Amino acid sequence: MVLDLIGRIWKRLPRKGRRWLTRRFQTQFTVSAAGVITNERGEVLLLDHLLRPTSGWGLPGGFLDAGEQPEAGLRREILEETGIELKDVSLVRARTLQRHIEMIFVGKAVGEPVVSSLEIKRLGWFELEKMPNELTADQRHLILSVLRPDR
Repeated sequence: MVLDLIGRIWKRLPRKGRRWLTRRFQTQFTVSAAGVITNERGEVLLLDHLLRPTSGWGLPGGFLDAGEQPEAGLRREILEETGIELKDVSLVRARTLQRHIEMIFVGKAVGEPVVSSLEIKRLGWFELEKMPNELTADQRHLILSVLRPDR
């Protein structure tokens, strides 16, 4: 599959190469929205994304389109990738990573997710103590700091 090949090539590019390519298409800065999405059991939704440079596992979300509001972008990305709607969505954090701005939301899933995008290899609901070992330390810390702020 072509996207699978692109994903493997992307992951093998050095960080500087990925950044250079991204900047060619996003000349000023990039903005994304990610969601710490939970179900009625308190489990968090994680996606194994084809284009993530390290493990693949992480929060659902993606880049905003020009003129798109962050919450609308999050809802669009999650609907495209998993087929679910969201309720009780609120912004909990914004952070800057060099020339990238990431908006972090919390929300509750409406419905059961399924892989609905060629960019997603698999998805799952995870208890906070049983998140994938491949999940980056940054993503793990972000999830825990949002869902367990007193920790």
